[in-house]
Amino acid sequence: MIFSNSLIQWYLQKKRDLPWRNTTNPYAIWLSEIMLQQTRVAQGTPYFLSFMDAFPTVFDLAKANEEEVLKLWQGLGYYSRARNLHKTAQYVAFELGGVFPGTYNDLLKLKGVGEYTAAAIASFSYNEAVPVVDGNVFRVLSRYFDVETDIALASAKKEFAALAFELMPKDMPAIFNQAIMEFGALQCVPKSPDCGLCVFNNSCAALQKKKVAQLPVKSKKVKVRNRYFNYLVVSDEEENTIIQKRTSKGIWHNLYEFPLIETEKEEGFDCIADQVQKNHFAPNTIIGMMEDNEKSIIHKLSHQHLHIKFWKIKIKGRVEGGINKENLKTLPFPIVIYNFIEKE
Repeated sequence: MIFSNSLIQWYLQKKRDLPWRNTTNPYAIWLSEIMLQQTRVAQGTPYFLSFMDAFPTVFDLAKANEEEVLKLWQGLGYYSRARNLHKTAQYVAFELGGVFPGTYNDLLKLKGVGEYTAAAIASFSYNEAVPVVDGNVFRVLSRYFDVETDIALASAKKEFAALAFELMPKDMPAIFNQAIMEFGALQCVPKSPDCGLCVFNNSCAALQKKKVAQLPVKSKKVKVRNRYFNYLVVSDEEENTIIQKRTSKGIWHNLYEFPLIETEKEEGFDCIADQVQKNHFAPNTIIGMMEDNEKSIIHKLSHQHLHIKFWKIKIKGRVEGGINKENLKTLPFPIVIYNFIEKE
């Protein structure tokens, strides 16, 4: 197949030297694939290296406590990935004797492993002929073959997987999957790809029909919810503060934060000071209270925009159950709170 041969030839010349590409070890490949879900390679690589250094085997990761894992993950976001990663490591280590399932269908049974990740591990580690379908693959195939199927539809994945499987040389599934993903990441990029330098500029249907910018078709728009977080940074006479763990379902589960007042809109000093007094957020006598950032920090998540303010509250005496700055820095926090702590 001309498409596959050209693609693989391009890959062998242009591919990036990434640490998880130099191995067929399913543990390392699984780790990299979980990290690279919703994360760019440049951002994910240092985390991958840190994890491999801290937890060189699935047994090391399984034996770690969740807080260690979350702390090392801090800043990567989508923290359910880290919690699932830890649970899956424990299952593989303690239930499967440290051996990862050897087929696509069995890999799908692991917590946090979907069709894409299972296909990546099965093809890269075990050379099983299963196609990977991610955003890069949707983009490359929809443009090259002028496929106008809406990729937001549930049926789209099946259609593109069938097309990728047809194109895949069955004796080289790993290299084909790597090649098509790399091509989407480096050459056939979402906006303004350099089609003049593309190996497919004589055969790409979208280029010939001037439809590159219109493909792939994706209709569904994410509805974003705005939330207003007011963090109360209590400080006693010994510089101890109060923190709490987010145990409810939702964002940042099992990460730490300062006491929180969530409001319906952005509020000023009077409203927050009133709530602090009424709800006894500061257990001792308050000496002073000030707004740390007059303008909210906007922290963007996939479905939510958080408008965050930090309020510094100085109190008399010693706070009960307080924590000092040194111990504070050892715990896992959402990155926006971690950055606040670091600059203090």
